[in-house]
Amino acid sequence: MGRLGLPEILLIIGVLLLLFGGKKIPELMKGLGSGIKEFKNAAKDDQPADKKEETKE
Repeated sequence: MGRLGLPEILLIIGVLLLLFGGKKIPELMKGLGSGIKEFKNAAKDDQPADKKEETKE
């Protein structure tokens, strides 16, 4: 499987615009960004106690 090039990325963006419309895309990206942020925070809180002490110093 090859890498995504510019034509493939443009095609994906075009399909997304057709499916969701221009007004809905920013809302979807905002939700995706907040989900990723929450996942990172949960992963950071899930570290073992000895690792947390090392990161605080």
